[in-house]
Amino acid sequence: QVQLVESGGGSVQAGGSLRLSCAASGYIHSDYCMGWFRQAPGKEREGVAGLDSDGSTSYADNVKGRFTISQDNAKNILYLQMRSLNPEDTAMYYCAADFCPSAEDTVVAGTRLFGHWGQGTQVTVSS
Repeated sequence: QVQLVESGGGSVQAGGSLRLSCAASGYIHSDYCMGWFRQAPGKEREGVAGLDSDGSTSYADNVKGRFTISQDNAKNILYLQMRSLNPEDTAMYYCAADFCPSAEDTVVAGTRLFGHWGQGTQVTVSS
């Protein structure tokens, strides 16, 4: 059983930064991919950033250059550093884990591929 708990969300002004954390526990397979996803009100959940078991990363085009995904393997914590936030980044952010072909697949298809999800943490960016 896999448990994922997100934290670090909050309210910031446009241009600000936040770092999200996802504490993973339980059976985390060494070949799992990890990813960050978000869902804004009235929109479908979308992939934001992915990290595969080899350490390769992938990002959605609309966050590339602003967001960074990383992992502390010793502590089993996944991070998402977010910079230059804008109101379009407002959403509930989720971390997820499962097997996947690649980090890129995490971003483009993770909502269908991943079976282990956290409860989410809210990020609100005001203009």
